Amino acid sequence: MYVANMCFCFFLRTDDPESSEATAKHLIERYFRQLTEGCGNGNCTNEFCASCCDFQPLDNNAAAAKALELFKINAKLCDPHPSKTESNLSPDKNTELDSKMSNTDLFPPKDDFSDVHYLTENTVCMILSFCEEEGDYSALIRIIGRVFSNAEALVKSFRKDEQNATDNIESLTPEDVDKHEKQSQGTSETMGAASQAALSVEPPGNEMFDPCDVTVDIGAVRRVYDKLLTISQVESALVNALVYLTPNIELDLEYLDVYETNPDYLNIFIIVMENTNLHSPEYLEVALAQFCKAMTKLPVTALSRLSKLWSTYSLPHLRRMMETFQQLITFTVISNEYDTENLVNDDETVVAATQCLKVVFYASILGGDVDREHNEEEEEDSESDELTLHELLGEERLYKKGPQVDPLEKELGVRPLDSIRPLIPFDDFVNEPLNDVVEMDKDFTFFKVNAETKFSFQSCPFILSIITKSQGLYYDNRIRMYSERRLTALYSMVQGQQPNPYLKLKVRRDHIIDDALVRLEMISMENPSDLKKQLFVEFEGEQGVDEGGVSKEFFQLVLEEIFNPDIGMFTYDDNTKLFWFNSSSLENEAQYNLIGIVLGLAIYNNCILDVHFPMVVYRKLMGKKGTYLDLSDSHPVLYQSLKGLLEYTGNVEEDMMLTFQISHTDLFGNPVFYDLKEQGDQLPVTKDNRQEFVDLYADYILNKSVERQFRAFKKGFLMVTNESPLKYLFRPEQVELLICGSRKLDFEELEKTTEYDGGYSKDTQIIKDFWETIHSFGDEQKRLFLQFTTGTDRAPVGGLGKLKMIIAKNGSDTDRLPTSHTCFNALLLPEYSSKEKLRERLLKAITYAKGFGML
Repeated sequence: MYVANMCFCFFLRTDDPESSEATAKHLIERYFRQLTEGCGNGNCTNEFCASCCDFQPLDNNAAAAKALELFKINAKLCDPHPSKTESNLSPDKNTELDSKMSNTDLFPPKDDFSDVHYLTENTVCMILSFCEEEGDYSALIRIIGRVFSNAEALVKSFRKDEQNATDNIESLTPEDVDKHEKQSQGTSETMGAASQAALSVEPPGNEMFDPCDVTVDIGAVRRVYDKLLTISQVESALVNALVYLTPNIELDLEYLDVYETNPDYLNIFIIVMENTNLHSPEYLEVALAQFCKAMTKLPVTALSRLSKLWSTYSLPHLRRMMETFQQLITFTVISNEYDTENLVNDDETVVAATQCLKVVFYASILGGDVDREHNEEEEEDSESDELTLHELLGEERLYKKGPQVDPLEKELGVRPLDSIRPLIPFDDFVNEPLNDVVEMDKDFTFFKVNAETKFSFQSCPFILSIITKSQGLYYDNRIRMYSERRLTALYSMVQGQQPNPYLKLKVRRDHIIDDALVRLEMISMENPSDLKKQLFVEFEGEQGVDEGGVSKEFFQLVLEEIFNPDIGMFTYDDNTKLFWFNSSSLENEAQYNLIGIVLGLAIYNNCILDVHFPMVVYRKLMGKKGTYLDLSDSHPVLYQSLKGLLEYTGNVEEDMMLTFQISHTDLFGNPVFYDLKEQGDQLPVTKDNRQEFVDLYADYILNKSVERQFRAFKKGFLMVTNESPLKYLFRPEQVELLICGSRKLDFEELEKTTEYDGGYSKDTQIIKDFWETIHSFGDEQKRLFLQFTTGTDRAPVGGLGKLKMIIAKNGSDTDRLPTSHTCFNALLLPEYSSKEKLRERLLKAITYAKGFGML
């Protein structure tokens, strides 16, 4: 049906004159009526007429497609038989109506409402009342089909201007108008306050969009749908009308730029999306899919208006639209099979629905709590006029700096990072069936190289799970590593030097900070691009070869040293178990720069770190300043105090006796005073200025007091990640998960995904004993085991089920301890003679494990 309609619409548009278009449309309508209703001649011999005795009945979809075929071949078209028309037509109309078959063929002028060219709430109520009295909804069905299948009619429908309603019913009889007015009064009374509540428009958090900017009376549209959707025949008419309408508006938008000349064209999409049944199967197969494709043809300014309008809707209405697009994506994905040859990226329906879902996504952000201010100043990279080697090799697209900016995001002036609390939780926009079929290697290529010609789901990262996005990040990191390796080989050939394809760090365990700091500082100054090579760590005096495990231990030891309270780089809160930058630290910026590099290298090399920062650190790394709300997890005691100040109902100035001068203690316990405003000690905090006091206090604690330390920390982090899509794909809480892993350890999931080697299987007795032993461990012992086997005590993104652990047989019964290859998450387990011995040997191994050797 979609193909037929598209062909029909394209055929109409190629010649373009209005008269030709109207003629072609009329002819196809006549063919359609001929196929569905016939000409009325019982002796008709036209095989393409429903009145012919040999004709096989067709449903509406098949008839529409057949009508297009008959139009193309100029097939025989019957004239209406007198027996069908003479009893219903007045003499002065016969001549005109004999020449065409239209909706007026079978009904007298008073009953068919042929003068209704668009709809208002009053008109619909009147026609509905008439149909209910007659016990026949055919007139209503025809009018709904006619208006909802015509773009021009739909644009004019349901306007806020009440004069439209008056103009539209001028041709109707006084009796009909009086009857309608009585019914509409009753309707208004019965709808009452409940309907008004349902139609209430909620103001978004920080958005100043005026719903009056659109000419549609949304309340009237919703009330009309409430009435119409209770009638099953009308539902079918709406579906068929949408199927007929959408190819036309798609071509209008793509080739005629109708929105630029008439911004009210947006009304079509506003009206259609108010249909609460769009998620039903009748729409999903064809109508909604075509509608989404048409919607993607809207210019970004129109999509921006749509998103702003929807952001004013109440949560149930916005959620319904989100679920409608999600339903279409899920329905399409599970109805098809995808592989490396047949990619979901090439499925027009899934792509279009995802792009429509993006409009709802930003509406959810705008409608919630948003902070567009408090942005960190971005450090601009100095541009060089010299061509880089990547540009000389034609690879600049793969290594372009900085994340791309979504056009809709730019038009709206809001980012997901600006969202404090969206109307709909971010996780609700993730579509799991889609994530299961996305080929991330191909999608990454489209994202980085073919963004102009191929759709990448990474351009709509809200729909991807963190597991899927981390795969995209992994591909990006690996390609950069291979590129740096190749460039190193080219440079070494030109300069005649020994190639150094890795970022090699040789450190001593007891001087790890000094060794790592000196080496990384030299690299960052001389050749920062070396930080994007694959990390290769060697501990002096140890034989371990770094296949990932040695790097994990290196990170762990560096963090243990840097976060040591004796060093004084960070302060530790015993209640929150979190670290914060020490504003009085005597350490130089290079130390903070190092920890930033370490965090960046961990993400870049796919390692999990045991760091404990509050969320505000990750928000600041992504470009936002800390605010009062961020104090809730970084400085909870201070947060509660300031919250109490804001909520205090008494006399703030006399009871609190606060000024705009604050104090805190330095590294040696001495008080340090700071004026939040000039001569702050002379400015009392009052009920009127307490919000300013709270904001300035939070800004000092989270931003100004640690500006030197955090700037160096962020600089080190960006040395590694500045060209990464990290900022574009991930939100702050997801960055924390990438760096720190999950703190939730589900060993049941780990047992399900573990593989066995060397003669072991899940049914081997020692393996059964092993898992019974592991499940009997306490949380601390489980973390020690995980540290011993994988090099970290955290679960990767997605949980322990995503960790591919191997348990291999390492000989028969022996007194030797179990060993592990942390690089490969492999546990070498001897076949101990008893469960008790297994437990004793395993506990000793995980408790005293440290260092690397060659087995």
